[in-house]
Amino acid sequence: MATTAPPPPELRDFYENPAVPVASGPSRSRRQARMLARALGPASAGAGPRTVLDIGCGDGTAAATAAPYLRGHRLVGVDWSQDALTRARTRLPYAVRGELGGGGLPFASGSADAVLFSEVIEHLVDPDAALDELRRVLRPGGHLMLSTPNLAAWYNRVLLLAGVQPVFSEVSMRGIHGRPGSEVVGHLRLYTARALREFVAASGFTVVRLEGAPFHGVPRPLRPLDRLACARAPLASILLLHARRT
Repeated sequence: MATTAPPPPELRDFYENPAVPVASGPSRSRRQARMLARALGPASAGAGPRTVLDIGCGDGTAAATAAPYLRGHRLVGVDWSQDALTRARTRLPYAVRGELGGGGLPFASGSADAVLFSEVIEHLVDPDAALDELRRVLRPGGHLMLSTPNLAAWYNRVLLLAGVQPVFSEVSMRGIHGRPGSEVVGHLRLYTARALREFVAASGFTVVRLEGAPFHGVPRPLRPLDRLACARAPLASILLLHARRT
């Protein structure tokens, strides 16, 4: 998803470009939504409807994919880009402007029951401040559903052994150099499963579960293998982490 943290000026125009890919595919969105639905339970049970913030909602495509799994809950899209919000409002009932860090999210402390944070953290200059802000808006025990590309995906391990730059990693904002692929997407940080667990735990969350998801950009002949790798999250293309605010 498009980042909500205000990037440096040279990145703003890049992320404002609607042609820049901002998601890993609908399979990830559905898997993540099912994880959240299991965690929240039906809206008719217990405390009733919950407030779910999709931080970095971009054009709202991923949130719209997740919405059928979260029926009855209040889903709010949040992004710093006004252009992205204009597009998101065609898909979501609520979409508001907000930035990560420095209390930039327009929500009271402890007001959210869950946060979707999908394909955002790899675009951030300051991920520490971002998780601090997510922790602030979540109630104690609230759910964080974070997804990000896996630096140690099964094919990246093979590529590194061959001396090839891993998929998802980028050395330039102007073009692809030294790795497969043809699209520049603005990744600044990448995580392995172990690094992501440790980072989230150090930021004041308890990790509940880590799962894997496939990546739609994998060549078609290799997609069955990519789906098979999801059985072991440290090998999967995309990492899906569920954590709770302590």
